[in-house]
Amino acid sequence: MLASMTAKIRLYVDAALSEGQTVPLSKEQAHYLFGVMRLGTGDFVALFNGRDGEYLSEVVEAGKRKGVLLCQKQSKPLQLPPDLWLLFAPIKKARTDFIVEKAAEMGAARICPVQTEYTNSERIRRDRLQAHAVEAAEQCGGTFVPEVTELVRLNKMLDGWPADRQLIFCDETLVSARQVLRAEGAPSKAAILIGPEGGFSEKERNFLKSLSFVTQISLGPRILRADTAVVAAMTIWQSVLGDW
Repeated sequence: MLASMTAKIRLYVDAALSEGQTVPLSKEQAHYLFGVMRLGTGDFVALFNGRDGEYLSEVVEAGKRKGVLLCQKQSKPLQLPPDLWLLFAPIKKARTDFIVEKAAEMGAARICPVQTEYTNSERIRRDRLQAHAVEAAEQCGGTFVPEVTELVRLNKMLDGWPADRQLIFCDETLVSARQVLRAEGAPSKAAILIGPEGGFSEKERNFLKSLSFVTQISLGPRILRADTAVVAAMTIWQSVLGDW
C-alpha cells in the first residue's frame, strides 16, 4: 500500500529525518498543511531537511496549530549540487528575490550577496532570502538548500578567498564564456561573480583582474540586467562544467 502512495506537497523541516522518525510541525507549517492545503490524518507529505534526503511521511496528528508526521521511507537520497557559489550585488527587492530563487533552482551550493561601489542596496534581510531559497527547493524537487550568507563588502570577501576556488568574473567587455570555460576545464570548486546594475567600477575591475584565482568571461554581445546575467552565467557554467 505504501509503495503506491505519493506526496503532492513537499515541505522543508529542520528536524532529523530517518525511517520511523516522528517530526513535529510548527504552527505555521500546521496551518499551511491542514488549513490551506486541507490535508488530514493518513495523507502523505514529502519532507526534506537539506541533509538526509527526502522522506515520504504520513500525517499522524493534524490540528489547527500543531501536527506530527511519521517518516515512512526515503523517497530520494540527498542530491548535492556542484560546488558552485554565486556572488551577486543586491538590486531591487523583487529582483534580488528572483536571483536567490533561480540560483537555488539552478544548483548553487552557496549564495553570497556582496557590496560593491555601485551597489544600490546597502542592506538585505538574510532570513527572508534564505526562506526564498527554501521555497525554491520545495517547488523544484531539490533535496539540498543553499546557504544565503550575510551581505559583505566584495573586497572583504576576496581578502579571505580560498586559494583552491576559482572565481569567474562576468564582464561584458571580454571574450566568450563557453570558449574560456572549455579551455580552463572543470574546477572542483568555483564561484560566479555578478555585478550591480551600474556594473563594476574601474578600480574594482583592475583589482579583480590582478587576482590569480579570477577567470574573466563575457556573457555575450548584449548588456544584461543583473538578474538575467545570473541565470545566463549559471546556465553556461552548468552546461559546460556542471551536472546537467
